[in-house]
Amino acid sequence: MLKNTFTRIIWACCLILLCLFATGEAKAGELSERLANFQRWEKLTSVRPAVGDLVYPEWMEGDWEVKSTLSDLAAPLAPEIVTPGFESNRQYLNQPISFKVRFVKSKVPATALKPIPVMNSKSVKVIADRAFNGLNLARAYLNDAVLSVRVDPKSPNRQITFLRGERQLVSIISGRATETTGDGKFIGTEVFQQIFKGGGRPYFNIVESTTEYYKLDGTNPVSPAIEADQVTAVYLSPQDPNYFSAGSRPVALYRYRLEFFRG
Repeated sequence: MLKNTFTRIIWACCLILLCLFATGEAKAGELSERLANFQRWEKLTSVRPAVGDLVYPEWMEGDWEVKSTLSDLAAPLAPEIVTPGFESNRQYLNQPISFKVRFVKSKVPATALKPIPVMNSKSVKVIADRAFNGLNLARAYLNDAVLSVRVDPKSPNRQITFLRGERQLVSIISGRATETTGDGKFIGTEVFQQIFKGGGRPYFNIVESTTEYYKLDGTNPVSPAIEADQVTAVYLSPQDPNYFSAGSRPVALYRYRLEFFRG
């Protein structure tokens, strides 16, 4: 039961919404090519250290109802190495999951540790309401097993999900890269470490998500205003006994279609 809950937590947290960062542009076409080569990822993409908070484009501001659908999944190293719960996740294929998210304007200096709400300033940027979004996302998959979500007041890149049974999932963002395409799409990659505490020995892994966002017409209220294509890869941490067998390759890949409707 604990292992099944853990894998559902990891899978849910892989859906963290990613987008633009103030610095750290990737080489032209690098992230686009990575998305096009789903199931053929061989290693983590190149990223820069995560400093400050994520900055989203202006058209992301506001309240949204997000519909997320798992459209494909792969275990590149199967049958030798398969992550716990991978096969059970097939039940979610083509099954949309909905949750609310919010993006707000705040003052976000490049080295800020805590956003300070300020208006009428060139430094005002659109950022995610991390605690609100994280709690809604986690509860969409885990229901009342999730007690709360807390973002470290000293760093927006460290988040803790508190679960029943004195368990915690700690997510620490370590690196990011972004890319802007010629047709106005925004692509972001984020790499984060996950530590699951509770019920015995802590479990570690590394997750990489690459997401392409594009703004739609948005005039029809029953149609999405934004769509996104996201690929999430799970890598083993050095603490895993299969780490050296896996090498730099991901052990699980998930592809999602995200649709944003005005809330």
